[in-house]
Amino acid sequence: MNGETKDKLNEFFGSFANAANPLLLLDYDGTLAPFRVNRFKAKPWAGVRELLMQIQNQTRTSIVVVTGRPAGEIVALLGVKPAPEVWGLHGSERLHPDGRRDLEQLPPATLEKLNALRAQLRHDTAGGLLEEKPNAVVMHWRGVAPQKARVIAAKTRALFEPLAQMDGMTLLEFEAGIELRAGRDKGKAVKLLLDETRSRGPHPASYLGDDVTDEAAFRAMKGRGLGVLVRRKHRDTAADIWLQPPQELRKFFSRWLDACRAGKPEPILQ
Repeated sequence: MNGETKDKLNEFFGSFANAANPLLLLDYDGTLAPFRVNRFKAKPWAGVRELLMQIQNQTRTSIVVVTGRPAGEIVALLGVKPAPEVWGLHGSERLHPDGRRDLEQLPPATLEKLNALRAQLRHDTAGGLLEEKPNAVVMHWRGVAPQKARVIAAKTRALFEPLAQMDGMTLLEFEAGIELRAGRDKGKAVKLLLDETRSRGPHPASYLGDDVTDEAAFRAMKGRGLGVLVRRKHRDTAADIWLQPPQELRKFFSRWLDACRAGKPEPILQ
């Protein structure tokens, strides 16, 4: 962690002194949990679940997970009780802590195109792993040999790219996969969350993410909170700081907890 990062963290956590309702926004895969070929085995880094439970149950922090997954998958994997709010499908789905679920409605023509693509790919995935979402079709090739992965990617692009030209459809690339989707992205979801909390008074806010799909969220945080890139290797990003998991991620959550409890934490020394 370099000096500039420490300065930004000191400034950010110093703002907790007069704030009652901090907002902690979190991506899941690659951020709170390491990637797994079988996504249902992606459990949080050691110690992360316990720290999040302390933040949620001992402070006034609002925790919201913003993920590309269907929202219902996160609750069991994360294991935080009571369950936090989850925005799934990159923001098109909202699962409230009390179990209420809101799903963004798509135009019939868009749904028709997505359904036709799903039916086609069920017969031939070109060797990739097909994932179907209410608002998207996703092809994964994580864990596949590089040469085969290139073939899967090329065949998938040939199918997805023409459809991505339709109004309301977007091609979303991520590590070892590509998604054809419609509806909100993470940036729009974060903006909505920030707008909702504006009326509650001062609320330090931070978004933690790892992938290129999180860049829209980092851009939405500009001037309104702290964007945190969480990954082993740095890359170009709109985030304000970079932390390496899991150790620096745990330190961030510990500092958040201390800031909420004490109002103003001890600064990080250079």
